[in-house]
Amino acid sequence: MATYLSKEKKEEIFGQYGKGPKDSGSIEGQIALFSYRIKELSSHLNDNKKDHSCRRTLLTLVGKRKRLLKYLAANDISRYRAIIEKLNLRK
Repeated sequence: MATYLSKEKKEEIFGQYGKGPKDSGSIEGQIALFSYRIKELSSHLNDNKKDHSCRRTLLTLVGKRKRLLKYLAANDISRYRAIIEKLNLRK
């Protein structure tokens, strides 16, 4: 699955979850981008079960998102709760 996100899609994600469409450095924007990519890779792996390089990429993204969420929870719990609610990550 070598399709990359278009510039418009990234700007849409950063605009919705970050501070603006060009703000790719905000933690919320990065978490939202990783969540979108994780969802896309998961659907790809449902169809292609033997794609091990894609599986490795998926695990890497899950780890990065987990570290960012841990950082956000330690530094600003209200922003952490807001992004968890928006992305519907935890039950």
